[in-house]
Amino acid sequence: MAEGAAAAARLRLAGLCFFLQLLTIILFAAFVRYGPESDPGLCSPQSNCSQRDPEPGLGYPRFRDAHLQALLGFGFLLAFLGRYGPGSVATSLLVVAFTVQWALLAQGLFYFSPKGKIYVGAQSMVSADFCTAAVLISSGAVLGRVNPIQLLLMTLLEVPLFACNEFILLSLLGISDSGGSLTVHAFGAYFGLMVSRALRQSRVDERGEQQDEGRQPDAFAVLGTLYLWIFWPSFASATTAQDSAEPWAVLNIYFSMAASTLATFVLSPILYEEGTLQAAQLQDAALVGAAVMGMAGEMLLTPFGALVAGFLASHLSLLGSRFLSPILSSRLKIQDTCGVHNVHGLPGVLGTLVGTLLAGLATADAYGGRMESVFPLVAQGSRTASGQAWWQLCALPLTLILAALGGSLTGTLLGTRALRSTPKSPEMESKVPEDGLNPEASDEELGGSTLA
Repeated sequence: MAEGAAAAARLRLAGLCFFLQLLTIILFAAFVRYGPESDPGLCSPQSNCSQRDPEPGLGYPRFRDAHLQALLGFGFLLAFLGRYGPGSVATSLLVVAFTVQWALLAQGLFYFSPKGKIYVGAQSMVSADFCTAAVLISSGAVLGRVNPIQLLLMTLLEVPLFACNEFILLSLLGISDSGGSLTVHAFGAYFGLMVSRALRQSRVDERGEQQDEGRQPDAFAVLGTLYLWIFWPSFASATTAQDSAEPWAVLNIYFSMAASTLATFVLSPILYEEGTLQAAQLQDAALVGAAVMGMAGEMLLTPFGALVAGFLASHLSLLGSRFLSPILSSRLKIQDTCGVHNVHGLPGVLGTLVGTLLAGLATADAYGGRMESVFPLVAQGSRTASGQAWWQLCALPLTLILAALGGSLTGTLLGTRALRSTPKSPEMESKVPEDGLNPEASDEELGGSTLA
């Protein structure tokens, strides 16, 4: 009977993949075209448009680094559960393959050309990879408790909401968030947490949970950490203007990641009984340092400031993992499998506050010619620095509200009985989890962070 249920689940997954791919092929045929890089008038000057890139020849290296980060860096982040290690990597590749296509359509919808077409290039692919990163962050909150069908449906609903939030913040409100502290890290984390809470409520009386057999060896964490250090600075600076603020973004992220890593060695032995740090803890430290620099990376921030921000973000993440995660699990019924709240959510919020402070302190004398690319509305005189800081701050509750509402509705839909599957047999643990529900996962395993 279990084999028959697994076969039916595979057929449903195959049918859904066929439908989604056929739908994207039809939409691409109708609306998507390659845009001539020499014509800047084809679409709005925003990060989704390839025409924004002042040096088109550098578009492919940006896309390559961003895509490698999405595939390998985030892929290995989802591979630490003992039951679903290799299957989690396969599932993340499935999500990436669909999200890139769907994001190009959803983001392009807001930047239609006068001819009714979506023009794509290397820079629009980078923007799609940013959307992919947000979806993978959300997936980390529900890893082990959803099947691939539910993940695809979550992606189908999350991507348009991500594109809408990005359009409101970057185009309508004029927010500066090139590295995605708010649009990627905070949005993805809190969307996934609300999906997790809705799924927990729908299954609270369905079954008891037992202990998990263990986590994967640290090989996945080591690989993920290496890819984070190599590609994240390029990933987070991929949407900055190549001739202006990119060196700031790259260097600030490196400084922040370095300080965050050292902070892990400072506080982790105090909070946890383990005498030796694990590779997963260093992996999370690199993530935290990069997340906090998403918004502030391209702004005027001294090396001293980047070190302080990374150091504080790591401490905030560690304290959240030790004291806040148990409260989320026991009081709010939120199971956070990969600890995305501590690794992406809290650092994303802190990065937004740092960016708000720097926006309020921005002056033309300090920025020079870079003011036009970092704060164009301030450079044009239509907004003061304090006004820019106010809008940067207002973007935070707006993003949290959209993520919370969208995640709650999505989780409620995914928790319906029609989308659940019966658990599979133990011998299929290493394969793609058709059922998604880990019957051997404890609240500690599903609600803790990789930092623990």
